[in-house]
Amino acid sequence: MATKLTVLSNGSLRVDGTDFELVDAQGNSYGLGGRERISICRCGLSSNKPFCDGSHKNHFEHNAVAFDLPAPGTAPAKPTPPPAAPDAGGQPLG
Repeated sequence: MATKLTVLSNGSLRVDGTDFELVDAQGNSYGLGGRERISICRCGLSSNKPFCDGSHKNHFEHNAVAFDLPAPGTAPAKPTPPPAAPDAGGQPLG
């Protein structure tokens, strides 16, 4: 089974697969005990980071909806700023 990452709405990042490794910033492996599914905390509230312990319930909102990223090396589109509102007679604000 290929490794699959699922971004769950209002929850964790679920990792499914038979051949994946989770390492810390120094490259040390977490012992996963043969698990083929783990959940990674996205909200920062888990007391068992990097793993999800369900602490996000009713404290984390994110509607997970897939979208396409721009190709590497292309600049993202810049939003157009709204037109400036006219001030009162051209007087400085403040």
